[in-house]
Order: sequence, then C-alpha cells, then structure tokens
Amino acid sequence: MIVAGGSGSRMGRPKQFLPLAGRPVVDWSLKAFLDTPEISEVVLVLGAEDMLEHATRLASERVSIVQSGQTRMGSVRNGFAALPESAQIVAVHDGARPLVTPEIIRKTLAEAARRGAAVAAVPVKDTLKEADASGRKVCGTPPRERYWQAQTPQCYRREVLAQALDRFASDKDATDESQLVERCGHRVHLVSASYSNLKITTPEDLTMAEALLEAREGLRREIRVGQGYDIHRLVAGRPLWLAGTRIKHSKGLLGHSDGDAVLHAAADAVLGALAEGEIGIAFPPTDPAFKGIASRRIVDHVLKKVHARNAEIQNLDVTIVAEEPKIKPHYAELKGSLAEVFRLDPARVNLKAKSGEGLDAVGRGEAIVCHATATLALRV
Repeated sequence: MIVAGGSGSRMGRPKQFLPLAGRPVVDWSLKAFLDTPEISEVVLVLGAEDMLEHATRLASERVSIVQSGQTRMGSVRNGFAALPESAQIVAVHDGARPLVTPEIIRKTLAEAARRGAAVAAVPVKDTLKEADASGRKVCGTPPRERYWQAQTPQCYRREVLAQALDRFASDKDATDESQLVERCGHRVHLVSASYSNLKITTPEDLTMAEALLEAREGLRREIRVGQGYDIHRLVAGRPLWLAGTRIKHSKGLLGHSDGDAVLHAAADAVLGALAEGEIGIAFPPTDPAFKGIASRRIVDHVLKKVHARNAEIQNLDVTIVAEEPKIKPHYAELKGSLAEVFRLDPARVNLKAKSGEGLDAVGRGEAIVCHATATLALRV
C-alpha cells in the first residue's frame, strides 16, 4: 500500500502532488511499484479531496484507491483493510518517497518473506547529538555506528502486520508501523537501501529529488514559451468572469462560453508552448454542446495535455487591458484564482492590467483584451 493522504502542512499543500520532473510526486512512487513484477496489486491511500481530483486518473486494474484516516496509522489501517486476501506479503510505502526503486522494493519484500518483518534503511552519516529537555543543550553523543535512518517500503508477512494493527488499534501516534511490530515482540530486520530514497518534506528535498530523477531517468529539460490573446465584447446582462472568478460589474463578457478572456488567453499560451494549437479546436464556438461552458473546464482539458506531454508550467504572465472595470483593486483575488485554476504556486503567476487610454473599443469601455505568456519545461 502507498500512503499518500497527508495534508503537506510544512510545504503549504499536499507534497505528494507537487510537480516533480513532469509528474506529481506520488506518480513516481506508484510507477516504481507497478514496475516491480512481484507486486500483484497496489492500494493507494488518498485524502478525500485528492480522491475527487486524482482517483479516476490513478486507478487501474492493479491500483485501487481508498480514503485516508485522520492519522498515518489510521491511513495504514484503511489501506490494510482493502488488501486482497491473497496478499501474503505486504509493503507499506510513503507516497512522498518518489525515488524508491524496484530493486529496493524487491530486496525488502524478500527479507520480509524470510524473516517476517523488514525495513528499508540507510546508516546514519552524521554525528548524532542527544539534547536535554530544553532541546538546546547537548547531554550525550551516541555512537552513530548503531543507528540507521528508517525509510520505506516497510514490508511484513500479512499476519505480522495484522497482529500489530489489531493489538495497538488505539495507537494514533506511531510514526511508522514497524514500531508496533517491534512492540509485539517481532524482530524487524534492516535492508540496506539508498540515500537517494529521500522523503519530500521541504522545498530543498524537491530540488534534490528533481536533479536525481533527471539524472536517473535520463531526462532533458526543454524550455518552451507560448503566447495567448483573447478579446471579448462587454455587454449588459452578463456576469463578468475573469481568471476563474466573478467580478462585480454592470456588464459581462459576451461569448459562447462564460467569456473569461484571462483563462482563454492563458490556456492558449500553454497550448502554444506545447505546439498544440488553440482552445477553439477542442471547444469550437459553433458547437452548441459548449454553450455557456465554464472556462475552468477548458483549462482542465489543457492541463491534461500538459500532463500527457510530461511537461510542467514554470510561469504564467498575464496582462489585462480594460477601461472598465478597474482591475487593480482585484489583483490579489485574480492572481490567486489564476494560480488555483492552473494548479500553480502563486509565486509562478503574474497578473497586471493596463487601460485603453480612451483609444479604440477597449478605450471606449466596449471590450476587454487579455495577453498571456506561458513558460513550460518539457522532459524529452
């Protein structure tokens, strides 16, 4: 089972779905297990919101999805309950460890089959210091030769893990299931893994994982730039949608869809970087099926193309040209919404506005124009 139900409080969002070398972090973890022939089935444990967004994409004949619990151990128990009866050796892996390899998985499974319980681990490299109650003063220096840093997968004969989860059913604080197995009196054996099998916890970890994956997979990053443009007429009686959010105004943008010129221009910019045409190809304005479509759906279609091409949006830069309404008071709201719709860190999104200086249709308050530039990194 791959446990990927965390909220990512230290990273500001679920770390298991942060982009890594063109894919979400958890996709790399899942790939390693699916590339291991000894693995017959994977139970992927996701949070409720992540299930709604990713379950359809990740589920398959070998992958089933279950909802996480309130704690890590709760998630492990939910995953364990979903395992097929035929599974006699169980591997538990952290979804935020994307650099695990089939070799490490295979070695740990084999040791668990022989011994009952096995944990992937590496010897501690740095000198350890024991702190006093204040956490600021050293009160001891234990010999590091005896200490190992536990990783995942952690593998068990089914009955060993079942006993531990049943006996300590009320334990919510264990940071890994091997602690419970130890408390049952079972000997847990260490399997030498790799220092590259790191866990994504901080932004620095993500940077290191990116470099390691690119080197391991032979990936090359190609930087692409695309431009987008859209214009819509302002008319009375229509809601005004910009960047995926509704702005209070007496007029709205006329269009076959909701008329969101910002999302249309940004989506076309991304398609331009991919050399995938423009949004009118997939959503022709003559097709009644798309009458009134929310532009967020158009962006979702574009993001699927980004994922299919193993690409990552590095930056979006948008310029709105409007005489009315005044855009500047809405900068923060529009930028945040644009980042959310494209699933980007707000630090990768820029939004600004200019007036029409009283010139042409925009200057007369008859239309709104949007220009967008997108920078993408493609792994080739």
